[in-house]
Formats: sequence, C-alpha cells, structure tokens
Amino acid sequence: MSLLKVEGLGKSYTADKKILKNIDFEIKAGEFVSIIGPSGAGKSTMLRCMNRMIEFNEGKIIFNNQDVGSLNKKELRKLRTNIGMVFQHYNLVPRLSVIENVLHGRYGYKTTLQGLLGRYTEEEKERAFYLLEKLGIHEHAYKRCDQLSGGQQQRVGICRALIQEPKLILCDEPIASLDPNSSKVIMDHLKSISLEMGITCLVNLHQVEVAQHYSDRIIGLNNGEIVFDGNGRNLGEEQIHKIYGTKSRELITA
Repeated sequence: MSLLKVEGLGKSYTADKKILKNIDFEIKAGEFVSIIGPSGAGKSTMLRCMNRMIEFNEGKIIFNNQDVGSLNKKELRKLRTNIGMVFQHYNLVPRLSVIENVLHGRYGYKTTLQGLLGRYTEEEKERAFYLLEKLGIHEHAYKRCDQLSGGQQQRVGICRALIQEPKLILCDEPIASLDPNSSKVIMDHLKSISLEMGITCLVNLHQVEVAQHYSDRIIGLNNGEIVFDGNGRNLGEEQIHKIYGTKSRELITA
C-alpha cells in the first residue's frame, strides 16, 4: 500500500527557474528510499515539500491518504506529527539537555501553553529514555546538547523524530557533517528503525555506495528531474553518468 504518492510535483522561485520539474513517485509503507544527486539537483527542496516546510507550485503530494497541499494550518500541524525530520546540522537547542531536546518532538501533540511550560507525561518521559537507550546515548540524557559529538547529536535528532511516533521520517543529508565511523552508526540506526519499527525512511545522500548498501530503492535527481528510480543493483556507470554527469565513481563516493 502506498504511504506517499507524488504526482507532477513542481517548484519554482522565479518564472524562468524551476527547481523541481514534474516529479512522480510512490513510496510504500516501510520502504527505505535514498535520494541521490549532485549539489543543486533539488534533493533538499523535494524532501521539504513532503511536509510543506517548502510550499510547492505544481502537482500533488498525497501522504497517508491526505492531500498535503490542501491542508489548512491546523490540519498541517496534525499531519506533521506523522512525519519526523532529521537535519544535516541536527537542529537541536544547544543549551538544553538531551532529554529536553528529545521531548520537543512531542510539541505537535501539545497545546501552546503545555509546550511553553514543558509539560510532559511520565509515559512520554519513559519513551524518551527508551529511545535514547535504543540509540546508545541514554547515559548523556542530562548533558547539554552542545557537549556532545556530531554523531551523538544526530542520534538525539533521530530520537526527537521517533518520539513523534511517525509513519515517515525525512532525513536531509543526515551524515554529510559526520566522519565515516559516525556515518555508519547513523545509517545502521536508520536502517534498523525501518526494519524493526516499520517506519518509512526517505533519505537524501551524497554517497552512492552508502545509498546502494542501505536502500531498498534509489531515486536519482539531476537538474530537478528524476533520471533514475530503481534498485541500487541496477545503478551502473550509465545511470551514474545521467545523475552526476560523470562516470568517475571516485568523485561521488568520497
């Protein structure tokens, strides 16, 4: 069953410059899908259209049988509780503790006053600690986030997304700022989340070989258009050239 369906998606900031052009794809519940492409291909823009962090000009996005583009502010807030987001630069509050940052993921379920006062149930706090333990950082629960390494901060970001109890997690270059060891830890966690929790993951990546290793499917973007959509095993030199304009694998796996 399709969880996310994108039809004729287009995005432009000026009349003569289209960032996304006629994007079509469907994603099933539980799939792990990577989006690859050169810088400026439209990967981040496309990802952020899914939850309307960026408004799109053309086409439709249907998530969980809801027309995302037609939702009002209140309906969109509710929809976003089902869509977690993991950012390249973590998007945490540095001066707050790890546990406080994770609990921020429950804001979508709170009234404005509850959110401002930081009122969380015991069940929510227990869930936060469970997720921190699952991702191996529970011992840092009361540290300020700016005391953690980049890889640890990204795990906090993943916990914050998971505590929303999402059906879909959007990951915008989650390992671009990390060293290879930390990158592997993050990708392993994202893959296990997809497999064990049945959560759909849509991940922007620069590294082709990482995408091939972890993904059920790869979508390749070039100049705002999909030029590849299929299994990573079918991603050969010809397809890589279509996506990146180069046949040199070294340039895109470094």
